[in-house]
Amino acid sequence: MKVVLKDLTKIFPPRGRKGKPVTAVDHFNFEIPDGQLIGLLGPSGCGKSTTLYLICGLEKPTSGQLFFGEDEVTNLPPENRGVGLVFQNYALYPHLTVEQNITFPLENLKKSERPTKEEMHTRAVEAAKLVQIEALMERKPSELSGGQQQRVAIARALVKMPKVLLLDEPLSNLDARLRLQTREEIRRIQRETGITTIFVTHDQEEAMSISDMIVVMKDGAIHQIGKPQAVYDDPTNLFVAKFLGTPPINTFEGEVRNGQLYIGEAAVLETPGAPDGRVYVGIRPEGFRLDPEGKLVCHLTGVDVMGRDTSVVSTHEASLDVNVRSIIDSEDAQTISGKEVRFTLRPSKVLLFDRTTEERIRYGK
Repeated sequence: MKVVLKDLTKIFPPRGRKGKPVTAVDHFNFEIPDGQLIGLLGPSGCGKSTTLYLICGLEKPTSGQLFFGEDEVTNLPPENRGVGLVFQNYALYPHLTVEQNITFPLENLKKSERPTKEEMHTRAVEAAKLVQIEALMERKPSELSGGQQQRVAIARALVKMPKVLLLDEPLSNLDARLRLQTREEIRRIQRETGITTIFVTHDQEEAMSISDMIVVMKDGAIHQIGKPQAVYDDPTNLFVAKFLGTPPINTFEGEVRNGQLYIGEAAVLETPGAPDGRVYVGIRPEGFRLDPEGKLVCHLTGVDVMGRDTSVVSTHEASLDVNVRSIIDSEDAQTISGKEVRFTLRPSKVLLFDRTTEERIRYGK
């Protein structure tokens, strides 16, 4: 099911006499293709969950339109939209078994639309098999792990055979290993069912690993839409560049003069086509290459061994961050000695941004 958002806006009224209206979603325009998994990504308070609630009908937009396929659903009640919603906190009924939790949405359908008991059981078993919990059907939620409870919540959303599946930070209550496993399961389930899925998270690694496309949001507005790797490699502004990446991008104050990028007093990279002037410089951690003749000289703080790779921690007077983190091959790390470390830079991993607007400055051929 294709989902189209046209100028969708949500403004919450002020609280108290001195309060101001809050624009949670600001003229959101996006067409979500049929059968895709879309990640809504951004910091807390950026409007991603409100966008999700507008899509499912739990919130009513201040203005704008919402379409499922060719049908406008802007004012359609949530129960008539054909959506499945999975919350962050599972929201299972503790006194019901797993099977009863899964079939609960079917039990509450109108009598004319309600399946028979046998059909409900069959659909519950099919949904449970899809999330691999068919052996737990007689248990109560208190007898399940966090990951199992989340699977029950997903099965409950799927049993209605929704047109659109909505996931509101479904992994935030799980430990690191279980998060990795469950996000892979979500991707598998989405591919098997082909249901258009919208996944809300503030965890950029989560969004990038399973989404067909990501929407990066801030203050209710869209900052960039694209395939995860494309957005990482080619961010439109400094906010997007800083939000995506682990470890995060390193930022410096710099200046372009006569086609050369200067960080401090050193010319560290040729930047043909870039206008002269002061800039912000973003360097991805993998953009550093150890070089005894390198022009970028940093003061060594420490070396963190991470197995295959090594993180070199250093400082630089032009850095806007406390530390500069560089990811290098562990074998190359053996050559590090002394109190300073020198780098040459990989041009594709060095990004320039306007000092005033923080918009991307492109250079090169």
